[in-house]
Amino acid sequence: MSLQTRQLACTRGERTLFANLELTVAPGNALRIVGSNGTGKTSLLRMLCGLSMPAFGAVLWNGQNIRSNREEFNRQLTYLGHAPAIKDDLTSWENVVVASTLAGHPIHQDDAYDALDRLGLERAADLPARVLSQGQRKRVALARLQFCTHNPLWILDEPFVALDVASVAELQGTMNRHLDNNGMIIFTTHQEVAFDAGRLHSLDLNQGEPC
Repeated sequence: MSLQTRQLACTRGERTLFANLELTVAPGNALRIVGSNGTGKTSLLRMLCGLSMPAFGAVLWNGQNIRSNREEFNRQLTYLGHAPAIKDDLTSWENVVVASTLAGHPIHQDDAYDALDRLGLERAADLPARVLSQGQRKRVALARLQFCTHNPLWILDEPFVALDVASVAELQGTMNRHLDNNGMIIFTTHQEVAFDAGRLHSLDLNQGEPC
């Protein structure tokens, strides 16, 4: 089981953001994508999820193009974009329950409370999302990761933005546990992240070479 790219290229207008991109993410490993603004980090994540088409090349899941195996690929993917995808009229715990249910992993209200508590949101669990701060909304979105362990591939766009120190530590723990279970994570971030030795690889889009 792995995610691979073959000669992947991205263009914006007449400008090429990256080209001939070859990468492989294997079970138990994380890929951290870095680069200055405008190098195509979010565009790359959206291509890896199948949400946008590359200018050239292909994304492969278990050796098959994700375009020809879309339904199976989606069942094994968890994607969290840069903006928290939560509903303002639902409470924090309702957002976690709904998101988990839609992802195919139904949970109970108490499970959602526990997940929010671990991220420091116990006092905000019953509040409508529209009154939450940016950091709180981010944590509500991230709480669903605790119920996505059956999805081997996580693709996360700037998951550490707007988090306090305790929440960063909790998220790092959740991500490390996912790798312990042979999960795979691809994520963007502007900050250093602590992972067990040998698990974390980096791709600098300023240079175009994974390491």
